[in-house]
Amino acid sequence: MEKVKEKIESIRKQLNDHNYSYYVLSQPVISDFEFDRLMKELIDLETEYPEFKDPNSPSVRVGSDINNNFIQVKHQYPMLSLQNTYSEGEVTDFFNRVNKGLNEEFEIVCELKFDGTSISLIYENGRLVRAVTRGDGRMGDDVTENVRTIKNIPLILKGDDIPEFLEVRGEILMPWNSFDVLNKEREDQEEPLFANPRNAASGTLKLLDSRVVASRRLESYIYNIMGEGLPTDSHYENLMRAREWGLNVSDSMRKCKSKEEIFEFINYWNVERKNLPVTTDGIVIKVDSLIQQRNLGATSKFPRWSIAYKFNAEQAISRLESVTYQVGRTGAVTPVANLEPVLLSGTTVKRASLYNEDAINALDLHIGDMVYVEKGGEIIPKITAVNKEARQDNFLMGDKVRFASKCPDCGTPLIRNEDEAAHYCPNTEGCPTQIKGRIEHFVTRRAMNITIGPETITLLYDKGLIKDASDLYNLKFEDLVNLERWGETSARNLIESIEKSKSVSYERVLYALGIRFVGETVAQKLAQAFPNIDMLEKATFEELTSVDEIGNRIAQSIIDFFNNTEFKAFVDRLRKQGLQFELSEDVMASKTDKLKGLSIVISGTFELHSRDEYKAIILQNGGKNSGSVSKKTDYILAGDNMGPAKLEKAQKLGVKIIDEKSFLEMLN
Repeated sequence: MEKVKEKIESIRKQLNDHNYSYYVLSQPVISDFEFDRLMKELIDLETEYPEFKDPNSPSVRVGSDINNNFIQVKHQYPMLSLQNTYSEGEVTDFFNRVNKGLNEEFEIVCELKFDGTSISLIYENGRLVRAVTRGDGRMGDDVTENVRTIKNIPLILKGDDIPEFLEVRGEILMPWNSFDVLNKEREDQEEPLFANPRNAASGTLKLLDSRVVASRRLESYIYNIMGEGLPTDSHYENLMRAREWGLNVSDSMRKCKSKEEIFEFINYWNVERKNLPVTTDGIVIKVDSLIQQRNLGATSKFPRWSIAYKFNAEQAISRLESVTYQVGRTGAVTPVANLEPVLLSGTTVKRASLYNEDAINALDLHIGDMVYVEKGGEIIPKITAVNKEARQDNFLMGDKVRFASKCPDCGTPLIRNEDEAAHYCPNTEGCPTQIKGRIEHFVTRRAMNITIGPETITLLYDKGLIKDASDLYNLKFEDLVNLERWGETSARNLIESIEKSKSVSYERVLYALGIRFVGETVAQKLAQAFPNIDMLEKATFEELTSVDEIGNRIAQSIIDFFNNTEFKAFVDRLRKQGLQFELSEDVMASKTDKLKGLSIVISGTFELHSRDEYKAIILQNGGKNSGSVSKKTDYILAGDNMGPAKLEKAQKLGVKIIDEKSFLEMLN
């Protein structure tokens, strides 16, 4: 069972990392198809082994794009993701589920799935007052000033039948021609190119200078309107009315009454989409009636009345010119294929992922091979097969691709653990790429929240101003102000941000340390179990594994970290700088055993506290958060829109359901 738990934790970490890359950095590293495959594997494991479910699992969570440079705003209506499907059979299954769930006539609206970044536009009395990104689905970034620069988003709606309050959902896109111009400019300035228009749109929307945003000629497409007093019960007709108000609604919509009509729409646009001026990656299929939508409801992550059909990935063939290797902050080494440039899904592809040694061996790759390249979900290219028929008689002159034996950065011989597919550079203390990667992790928003990017970290490291994250606290104004492209304001802002980070809570400092396998949730569990760093450092293997959700691998990683003299000295340097290495007096004072031994499931939405706050309260009072209802569940803390599956199972098992006021009364 321990191996199952470790497998689940490994997949969760991968998905959380990919969510961060996609939503925060706008730099996805795997395709949508691969992400969905990992997610399905996780959901299957969590279903088969419910004892390992976690309320913070990415399976019940919408990815976040929150950027602390902007004010966070709560969505009045949660922004849920759509469940992705890749086959006509899954579309048929969706249609049949809707038919069974409604047991009455219904119509389906088919729309193009535009490949951009989601936005929520708030109009009051016909005037745009706020624009908010998806964020984590509950909270998003206020990017109103940037959105005001987008020409096809009206600042004032037209007409006299507009609801007093109107929430408009849509996608912000960068057209192909704007994307090409932007990348040409970046190439001329020797800046990194955007991988695709979606990344470019997402990155642009988060810029602090709205003048630059305006220069990049973004566009919007509206796909939903929400609020009280909408014109009709029909989603389709409401969008037609929205177009009259001046909102940019796509012409490529169709109401369908049968599966056959849905597939006609899909097949038509699978070809015709290549002629559009913007990127699309699928079809969104929705129940038209708003009443029927409400009757069908939603899970914690997906609406039951809508799905997204993703187009199959496009393929191209190219020549493999070489293979290079990249090392990450944990020391993991990733092979990258360098290709003869080839056009694929509207972009020129020069590189593709090879994942690991096993993947290379399975392909039987040789330099000079003609390889099939695919963009799963039109994002990250990968090699799927070799055209062995294209090999010439003298092909043996091309070397067989063999995985690197030494670190590409520091030259240290690589190692590979028996139970892992990845190779690692063991030179954790001396490998420059790993050191800079750990600093980048240390400063992230969910860790120390220091406003500094990878380029600045590299600059400071190369100048000898920092050797690890603890050196950030020794930086002085005069060290920064004379750096290239730096000024007084930039230098002052960074110094202030570093100083402010000294108040970051103990559990976030633990996460920032970058101990392998210690993510946010594990850091919180450790902080509760070992209220200061000295207790954690002295903890035995048995004491660590006795903590809820701390398995053998995590426990050994923590012990190894504190046995490393360099890392121990690193912690001591941070301690001397005044970072928080113990739970605050307020937290300790409010720590109780009132919920000791109780397993509590949280379901629904709440008014008095957020779900995350309730999870923290449960931990603070000695209880355990659980993601699934079982015989071991003591209570369900239920808010509005409680999941029907959890409700049904709770009633079947006789689990007590309490609302948030009753829950807080238990603690008082």
